[in-house]
Amino acid sequence: MGPRVVIIGAGFGGLGAARELLRQDITDVTVLERADEVGGVWRDNTYPGAACDVPSPLYSWSWAINPAWGRRYSPQQEILDYLRDAADREGLLALVRSGQEVAACDLDEGGGTWRVTTTDGTTYDADLVVSAVGQLSNPLVPDLPGADSFAGPAFHSADWRHDVRLAGKRVAVIGTGASAIQFVPGIVDEVGALTVFQRSAPYVVAKPDQQYRPHHHRAFARFPSLLTGERRFVFWLTERMNGAITGEMTGSRAFMATVRASWRLQLRLQVKDAALRRKLVPDYPIGCKRVLFSNDWYPALDRDHVDVVTSPITGIEPTGVRTSDGVLHEADVLIWGTGFAATRFLAPMRVTGVGGADLHEQWTDGARAHLGVAAPGFPNLFFVYGPNTNLGGSSIIGMMEAQAGYIAQVARRIADGRARLVGVRADVADAYDREMQARLADSAWSGCSSWYVDGPRITTNWPGLVAEYQERLATVDWAELEDHAEQVAHHG
Repeated sequence: MGPRVVIIGAGFGGLGAARELLRQDITDVTVLERADEVGGVWRDNTYPGAACDVPSPLYSWSWAINPAWGRRYSPQQEILDYLRDAADREGLLALVRSGQEVAACDLDEGGGTWRVTTTDGTTYDADLVVSAVGQLSNPLVPDLPGADSFAGPAFHSADWRHDVRLAGKRVAVIGTGASAIQFVPGIVDEVGALTVFQRSAPYVVAKPDQQYRPHHHRAFARFPSLLTGERRFVFWLTERMNGAITGEMTGSRAFMATVRASWRLQLRLQVKDAALRRKLVPDYPIGCKRVLFSNDWYPALDRDHVDVVTSPITGIEPTGVRTSDGVLHEADVLIWGTGFAATRFLAPMRVTGVGGADLHEQWTDGARAHLGVAAPGFPNLFFVYGPNTNLGGSSIIGMMEAQAGYIAQVARRIADGRARLVGVRADVADAYDREMQARLADSAWSGCSSWYVDGPRITTNWPGLVAEYQERLATVDWAELEDHAEQVAHHG
């Protein structure tokens, strides 16, 4: 049996952590999911054109290689089906309790356990808690004047309104990030007029997509090494991207120059209007934000009924969007393509640890966690996809699997009676945080204000290769951790 474990979130991260715990014979596992079914971002994001920007052979669990992918870059529904089927085969779905949104996690210092409380008042007692809510679970809508005054339908891309007919409508899209470059081409042929409001242009390069046909599937089934070989190749290629962004790879400048040349060529070939091309040139160095992949973003913008607006938005009005040049851009439908509150880790949950310490108060100037998985003063609380574990390239699943393995080792140690309340030492966490910020300051992300929280602190991204991260988490360094049992008993 081992310790009682509560996992918050039933996406790739939470279900992957549950599977790793089961492999360590930790069987008292409960996964709490706020929605009615599992899936995380792949359940929520159902907008037209939703797909992954990492090839599916790599964007998949290492323990569930799938020879039946329909194409190299799989669409949302196929990824969701894969997640559900793989989790079901491993017996993970039986662990999930849906409709349970967590409001608070409080350390019971008397008993040395965690009390997890949901918004409906249900409580769960746990010896160990794993937060797997991720960085992309809460849609972000900018606080613009009059945002609630728009008279027509208004929704975020992560909460797509499939009941709203767009045919012939004037549609305003605010944002040009990873979601927008997928759904704008998905609706451009349907709408009557489309106005895209761009704060900063993304770097968009060609997407080497292809459909996997029956002969591919037969070959993958007969020769599994073909698919695993593609997985290894894509991993190698994305590691080159990560290394170029972080500056930790020989030839980084040349690699990024090649990517930039690819972007410039695609822009030149796909956008005929010279004035529009000038609008679509990013005003920041390549690598400062995630490079995006699309074959139809630029052609969608280079249409007669599409307008790209770069003037800053000053407010939303009942009939449209007002910009700083005084123009009111009239619209019937407003779609927010403004991404997620990636830096608001664990929000809006309340989390209290040793001595009543509030986790969010400790993170006032930006979230931080040792190896992205543990915060001092919060023993037996661990994070999947926590601070400084996001990537500029590659598959986040590889990072989350490393985190799951690390957490499962701690759970196994508790189950064996060799520890009770495991937490990271404060000096170790501080040293790690200094390392992260120093390395990030030397990366392409330095000076990229979109990654900052209250000053020059990058809280989201990992400054190295995925392989380095996996190596650092492969075996727990117990000297970095301490047992808080006596300290908690004293507070209790």
